[in-house]
Amino acid sequence: MLTIEIPGRPALKLDHLVLDYNGTVAVDGALLESVRRRIPQLKEQLTIHVLTADTYGTVAAECRPLGVEVETFPREGAALCKERIVKALVGGKVCFGNGFNDIQMFDAADLSVAVLEGEGLCAELLTHADVAVASAADALDLLLKPDRLRATLRT
Repeated sequence: MLTIEIPGRPALKLDHLVLDYNGTVAVDGALLESVRRRIPQLKEQLTIHVLTADTYGTVAAECRPLGVEVETFPREGAALCKERIVKALVGGKVCFGNGFNDIQMFDAADLSVAVLEGEGLCAELLTHADVAVASAADALDLLLKPDRLRATLRT
């Protein structure tokens, strides 16, 4: 578990990190090296889940060496699949995403982070995010360096 104290708010007690794959932690189906380097440290405190319709067919090979949980689903109904997966997790959940199909997942999370990478960021997702960042590395660093999150979310 990762506990983050934020002044003026209840503590965030997080058990799960849920990552949308394409567009968030991967670009054109390839996992970003900055993500690959940060995952081992985060696995010490969080169960990490990668969710994807696997558009490029690469997620298994890209994520296998990391030892994270990968869940794939059909492209049709992806938003509902993501929401169901997140709601079924027991404990605190932080979700990272970039797309329209991440909105329901964000609404089911305790903390949601919108990520802008090379594939863009759905503008409508921003109204459902707690934080928006410029890269997947920045998103992961919010958890690795929680003072950044404290500074952004304090009341």
